[in-house]
Amino acid sequence: MKRKLIAAIGAVVMIGSIAACGSDDDSSSKKASSAKDGYKGQTLTVWVMDGSTPDQWQKDLTAAFEKKTKAKVKFEIQQWNGIQQKLTTALSESNPPDVFEVGNTQTASYAQSGGLADLGDLKSSIGTDWTESMNKAAVVDGKQYAAPWFVLNRVVLYNKKIWKDAGITDTPKTRDEFYKDLKQIGDKTKAEPIYLPGQNWYHFVGLTIGEGAELVKKDGDKYVSNLADPKVTAAMETYKKFQDLSKAPKDKDEATPQQADVFAKGKTGAIIGMGWEAGTAIKANPAIEKDLGYFTIPGATADKPEGVFLGGSNLAVAEGSKKQDLAKEFLKIALSDQFEGQLAKEGGVIPNKSALESNLDGNAAAQAAAPAAATGGTTPLIPEWAPVENAPNPIKTYMTAVLKGKSPAEAAKQVEGEFNKRLSQQQ
Repeated sequence: MKRKLIAAIGAVVMIGSIAACGSDDDSSSKKASSAKDGYKGQTLTVWVMDGSTPDQWQKDLTAAFEKKTKAKVKFEIQQWNGIQQKLTTALSESNPPDVFEVGNTQTASYAQSGGLADLGDLKSSIGTDWTESMNKAAVVDGKQYAAPWFVLNRVVLYNKKIWKDAGITDTPKTRDEFYKDLKQIGDKTKAEPIYLPGQNWYHFVGLTIGEGAELVKKDGDKYVSNLADPKVTAAMETYKKFQDLSKAPKDKDEATPQQADVFAKGKTGAIIGMGWEAGTAIKANPAIEKDLGYFTIPGATADKPEGVFLGGSNLAVAEGSKKQDLAKEFLKIALSDQFEGQLAKEGGVIPNKSALESNLDGNAAAQAAAPAAATGGTTPLIPEWAPVENAPNPIKTYMTAVLKGKSPAEAAKQVEGEFNKRLSQQQ
């Protein structure tokens, strides 16, 4: 849009000079009218996922966009189930959505297939202070193919009454303090210190991030398993240390059964989960609400939280969109401090700038999650990764093997073949 306005201004100056020489050309008034009308008559199509955009946020954004650009915006709500195939098909057609929400770990696949427009100019104009850990998932091969929108991550949900009964008066600030407190709960109460199922693998991914580990490595021109790396081993040993305090099954994840339902019974000191799981627990047992608290997962030292997996979304522009300039105008508004702040406040999500986290005040779960966002990360940002997560996930198999007595090296060797097969997409 900026380039168009400069061109229009240049035309007005030139035509004004001609008019001074006696021309009766009325093009200047037409240009002025065009600049004033902006993108009037155009409609921008925006795909967002079900639950991502609070009603008031969407209403206010629509009004601000239409006021600034004179264009219309049409939000189309999508479902996560089947979205990858639907979006892949849409991006290959002649009339794709102009702007769309895409999972942060899925962005690389769409970028490498040529479906996403380069947003380098947008990064330069409005994204200089985007949180680096969040923006990493929007950059592919050094190019800005999307804009970070929001993330969510895990926290510790704890039962205040149980911690008080154990004589614990403050929440822990380090990993060792956390372990010591849980041990104290086990020693001084009848409660289970922590419910940590053996396959809460996103928490394990967070621990690997905290160790600075990579789950895959390059072998020639292909990716292969890196589970045998000492840093991955260290993460798994931390997981095992805490899981040994739990009665949870070693071969199940946090959804089997729902750990929030277990926590709701009031006999568990803590779980590691998403903030929304508190709502699940309260629904199962409303009385638990008064005893429910949250804190950031403690890291090795008090000055840095534990590594966490950042699950969230980016906003992208279709390479095939015929309205890329208008799409970028939309992103400038949607990602502005005003609307990022409003999204954080109304949606309880972590915004793309740490300076906007004050909008989370009053949301205890989100406030507990926010400190870890700056040092969090994701699963490997490569298109080859997606098949790894299909059931039975080899990383879950690795975790259970270690928890049942195998050394991390033995467990890594056990799943290496399947892991590499999936990375080569030869399922």
